[in-house]
Amino acid sequence: MRKRTLVASAGALALLVIAVGLGMRPGADPVAAQTPAPTLPKVGAEGEAVARLGNQIVAPDELKALFAALPVESREQLRGDRPALESWIRTRLAQKAVLEQADAQGWAQRPDVALQTRAATEQIVFRDYLQSVSQVPAGYPSEAELQQAYDTGKSAWMTPALYRVSQIFLATPDPQNLDAVRKQALDLSKKAQGMSSAEFTALVAEYSQDPGSAQRGGDTGLQPLQQLVPEVRVAVARLKVGAVADPVQSTAGFHVIKLTEHQPARVATLDELRDRLTQALRAQRQEQIAKAYLEGMLNTATLSIDGAQLNKVLEEKL
Repeated sequence: MRKRTLVASAGALALLVIAVGLGMRPGADPVAAQTPAPTLPKVGAEGEAVARLGNQIVAPDELKALFAALPVESREQLRGDRPALESWIRTRLAQKAVLEQADAQGWAQRPDVALQTRAATEQIVFRDYLQSVSQVPAGYPSEAELQQAYDTGKSAWMTPALYRVSQIFLATPDPQNLDAVRKQALDLSKKAQGMSSAEFTALVAEYSQDPGSAQRGGDTGLQPLQQLVPEVRVAVARLKVGAVADPVQSTAGFHVIKLTEHQPARVATLDELRDRLTQALRAQRQEQIAKAYLEGMLNTATLSIDGAQLNKVLEEKL
C-alpha cells in the first residue's frame, strides 16, 4: 500500500509531466544505473578499491562519481539495499573488463563504432550547450503566473477520496491450513466489532502477521482505493468509519480490516501543487527558449535544400 497521491486529468498531467525534449535528466529507475557509465579516470591497482575483478577496480572516487550521476531516489534506493548495490558494483566491474578487452582489440577505431561515438558525442554536446543557452530566469514562474496556471486547470486538480485502514493480517502459506486460518480470521473479525481503537491495536499486536503495519497498530496510511489490494478495495468502499468488515481473502492471506478515516475527494490546493507546477512551468519555458534559439540559428544564414540531391538519397537503398 502506497502513500497518498494526486490524480489529474490527461490535460493536467500533460502540464505536470512536460517532455522537454532536451534529455536533461536521466530516468529514476535504479536499473538504468546498470547501463554503461561514462569513462572515468583510471586509478592504479595499488590504490584503495571498493571492489576488484582481476586488474579492474572500482575506486572510492569512481563510486562517488557514479553515485553523483544517479537521480536522488535511485541513489537512496541503492544505499538502502546492500545486495542491489553490490550487484550494481559487480556489473560496473564486468563492464570495465569488457571495455578492456575491446580496447585491446582496437574496437573504438572500427568505422561503425567511431561513427556511433561521434554521433553520441554530438548529442551530448548539443544537449548540454542548448541547456546552457536556454536557462530560465530564477524568478520564473512568479506567484501570479503560478496562480494563473493553477486556476486554468483547477477543475482537474482533484485528489481522490482517501481511506485510512487498520488491519489484522493472517498469512496462508500452507493451503492445507486455509480453513483453520479462515476460521481464525472470522473469530477475530467478530471479536473486533465495537472495539475501541486501543483495543483493536492490542488485537493487531497479538495476531497480525504483517510486520510493517503491525508496528503501527495495523495502520496502513491514507491512500486512494486504487492503491489497495483489489479484494480489500471492495470491502473498504462499503465500510463506514469505525466499522470492521468480515474477513477478506486475498492471494496472500486473510485481512481483518477496520476503516478508521475517510476523506472525500476534493480539489488540491495551490500549495499542494506548487512544487510540481513550478517544475512543469519551468520545463515548459525552457523548451520554449530552446526552440526559439534553434529557430534563431536558422534565421542567421541563408537556408537552402537541394531537392535533386535529397531525392537521390531517398531513392538509394540504405
